[in-house]
Amino acid sequence: MIETHGRESSFALGWKDTESQQIRFKALAGIGNLSGCSVLDAGCGYGDFLPYLSTSYKDFTYTGMEQIPELLKEAIVRHGHSPAANFIQGNFTTTLLPVVDYVFASGSLNYRSTDPDFIFNAIDKLYGACTYGFAFNLLNHIIPNGLLVAYNPGQIISYCSSICPEVKLIQDYDPNDFTVYMYKQKERYF
Repeated sequence: MIETHGRESSFALGWKDTESQQIRFKALAGIGNLSGCSVLDAGCGYGDFLPYLSTSYKDFTYTGMEQIPELLKEAIVRHGHSPAANFIQGNFTTTLLPVVDYVFASGSLNYRSTDPDFIFNAIDKLYGACTYGFAFNLLNHIIPNGLLVAYNPGQIISYCSSICPEVKLIQDYDPNDFTVYMYKQKERYF
């Protein structure tokens, strides 16, 4: 995707445009007040969630995890100078994750996997790394392309509710996308 679209393009990360990326970031960040919190961005791509969060929250720490070296290198070039940022290479499904206040997965769970339980295993692992909450977005409709997969929001919410005491579904920002909030500790929501 980088070779096809170039480093500066949102297409290199699978986003249709920068505005759709920002809309998804807004939906994810709605999980709670992130000021003073630690954040893990699983599958961070270029780390673009960091400057988005910086416009609304203060005194947070950000860890971006990315398995694709070219994406991670660009994330470090763009945002590695930030004192709040730490970038690590790794596959979030197999790497030991740091325990943080909030975990986010923006677009990184939409890629097709040979493992039929990939989505459920990924949700389990990422939720397990948070102390306050986990927010992720998924596609609910795609034009079949062999790379991405769409999910049924009802099935995802049902699964999340089986492992989490409080789950919230957000669907009012894009017709092809939905966001899920999974909360562990109620006192830190806002």
